[in-house]
Amino acid sequence: MAAGRGTRRLVAVACRAGDDVVVTLTGGERPHVGCVVLAQPNATRGGEARIRVTSTVVAIPPHREEALARPLAERLAQGLNATVVVSAGVHEDGLAAEGIAAYLRLGDELTAALLDALAP
Repeated sequence: MAAGRGTRRLVAVACRAGDDVVVTLTGGERPHVGCVVLAQPNATRGGEARIRVTSTVVAIPPHREEALARPLAERLAQGLNATVVVSAGVHEDGLAAEGIAAYLRLGDELTAALLDALAP
């Protein structure tokens, strides 16, 4: 699944691991592994039935893919009630603030598309 055009493009490959989900998110000029996020749903206690998500991030300095990977992992974990692992690596030389914002928008698009595609 992809969003964007040219080098300003994100590609997500997702696969089921039983009830859980593993996603590889890459893009830009040189895809790589810069960050891994593990998100796990937890039912809340008490009267209101909600799913709370906790996540753990491992990032390779100076990579900053957490801003893409964490929301993707947490939204999928909550929406699918599944443990989710996202490995992300996006690189574009000289990326400015507008480029970062564009990648974040593309990440939101991919997250919504993945939720639709992976929903039971």
